Amino acid sequence: MAEVGLLPFARIALQVSKAVLPRYRSRFSKHQFTQPQLLAILCLMRYEDWTFREAEVRLAEHRELRQTLGLTSVPDFTTLYRFLQRLDDQTIDQAVGETVRRLRGAHRKSRRRARVAVDATGLAQGAVSTFFVRRLHHHGQKPLPWRHWLKWVVVADLDQQFLLSQSARRGPWNDCANLPTVVETAARQTRIGLVLADAEFDSERNHTYIRQQLGARSVIPAKRGKKTWHVSGVRAEMRRAFPNRLYRRRALIESVFSSVKRKLSARAPGRSLGMQVRQALLLGLSFNLYRLRHRHLFLRMSTEPDSLMSPAKAIDLLRNKRNRQQVGRIGLPLRDHLVIVSGCGREDPTPFSERSIPDHSHRTGDLSRKGCIRGWNSDW
Repeated sequence: MAEVGLLPFARIALQVSKAVLPRYRSRFSKHQFTQPQLLAILCLMRYEDWTFREAEVRLAEHRELRQTLGLTSVPDFTTLYRFLQRLDDQTIDQAVGETVRRLRGAHRKSRRRARVAVDATGLAQGAVSTFFVRRLHHHGQKPLPWRHWLKWVVVADLDQQFLLSQSARRGPWNDCANLPTVVETAARQTRIGLVLADAEFDSERNHTYIRQQLGARSVIPAKRGKKTWHVSGVRAEMRRAFPNRLYRRRALIESVFSSVKRKLSARAPGRSLGMQVRQALLLGLSFNLYRLRHRHLFLRMSTEPDSLMSPAKAIDLLRNKRNRQQVGRIGLPLRDHLVIVSGCGREDPTPFSERSIPDHSHRTGDLSRKGCIRGWNSDW
């Protein structure tokens, strides 16, 4: 990860782990490694997409990383594997809740009800390229090497772009009946005012639960069944007057999935289903830790036209010392988000790669050729 180094991430992961786990499992433990240290190492594994053996090698090579984690020796890869086997889903959910509490508390608009979206994506079971598998299937007419995959269901905050709750199971599977479970878990973390979901979760029972139990608004397209079928209740309202403008924000959860798979990992390795599920849940926790590091600047792609900013305007803002100080404290204007369109030069027709930009790499990170600002230093 170029945006956040290993040491800041390890420091935050250790702080969150200490808040949800005791130091030792029992008084008969060896007291060689603490449980928060092992959980932080597992988060680092998901953050850098390491294997257990790679984690052992990297810790042995990185003295500063061991000092940040408070390690006097390097744990064996079997120690990490056995700890992951003992780690339960409830502990990971508590760690996700701790990150949500810190993220919502750091944002000045945290008192508002959250606008969330529910969606699912698939995670690969191994490191084999999915593109290679598809080419082999289409050109060689060979069957796919797997019949099942891991399905990861997520409830994401659309405004701040982090996960509120998650679950994983073997796919293919229809998760329409699981929506109340994941939304109820998310409602324990923060108040929910709007729930967006795609047609997979279309049912009158889900609308009733969201509106009566949570007191929130639900927007789910009523596409199940034929158009000639008679529907009633909220589904009839969705079919008669569907709020397209409000539903457009559901696409932001696809941006969350894209960020997770591009920046962290697109797989949940493991020989057993239980190990794959824990790896998927740790992936969501690691993404929240990554967002916790960026709690002042939330880089996301928006579907709202008034939140777009060209690279030239962003550079002008960064050149001003007062604006740089404002960015470090409360973030840029425009809904407290910084959104830059890749390759967009509305104000300056000169290509972005040919513009003369002062070297502020020690302050602002990497200014990429496509116009996306990455690698923010939040110590301004």
